[in-house]
Amino acid sequence: MKKIAILLVFVFVSCLAFAQKADDAVGIWYNAQKDAKIEIFKKGSNYFGKIVWLQNPSEDGKPKKDTKNPSESLRNREIIGLEILNNFNATGKNVLENGTIYDPKSGKTYSCKITVETVNKLNVRGFIGVSLIGRTDVWTRVSK
Repeated sequence: MKKIAILLVFVFVSCLAFAQKADDAVGIWYNAQKDAKIEIFKKGSNYFGKIVWLQNPSEDGKPKKDTKNPSESLRNREIIGLEILNNFNATGKNVLENGTIYDPKSGKTYSCKITVETVNKLNVRGFIGVSLIGRTDVWTRVSK
């Protein structure tokens, strides 16, 4: 009976540690070029991210729009507030996977994997098909 109780406590503590690591991705991050800030947040059990700041938020005095979007009906959306990370779930103690990342500069959507390296560093890997064929950007947490 003691062994079962110890096992249950271990499983419970492991689950708490898992949630804390995945939740380290929640916050505001600079992209690799530091020309945008992306807020990662949690809705239910999934993770999402939206652009909350741009170094150059306007063109000709008007807010930047999603002009490269392949869907003509979405090209009038403003870049600030645009959700670019969608439907990630925690698959490891520091990994968010099975989501997508949208690149408004190209209008393309990629499969994506996010790895929390440290509390202040994310590896964001966009890819087509398998993770081996892709590119990794390093995002840094915005200081409060």
